[in-house]
Formats: sequence, structure tokens, C-alpha cells
Amino acid sequence: MAELIDARGLSCPQPVLLFLTAAKKTPGGSFTVLVDNEASRENVTRAARNGGFTVDVTEDGADFRLDIRK
Repeated sequence: MAELIDARGLSCPQPVLLFLTAAKKTPGGSFTVLVDNEASRENVTRAARNGGFTVDVTEDGADFRLDIRK
């Protein structure tokens, strides 16, 4: 089961740091990151891909759901 990281309402770099901290604790894990702005979506996606993760993005109204896994 994916670890949920709810970063809605946070501005960068906080969502990226939350994801990177979780990924460091569980390097082979899967994560669901919720963000509410384009910049956070792009930055978390970039950080995840740079770390060797795959990212699927789903738009849900004003929010974005990033499903991240190795």
C-alpha cells in the first residue's frame, strides 16, 4: 500500500522535501502525493523521476494526485 503524503496547501519546496524524506526512509516504496498547484506537481514529479521512480499524475479538480513507485 502506498504511503500518503498530503502536501496540499504547502508551497515549494515543502512538498518536494516531504517526498524526499519519505523516499529516504522507504527507498523502494510507493507513495501517493497530493498537491494543489502546478509548481508542486512539476517539482515533485521531477524529484521522483531523478530518484529513479515512475510517476503517474491524475488531476482531481484543483488537486493533483501523484502515484509514485519504483
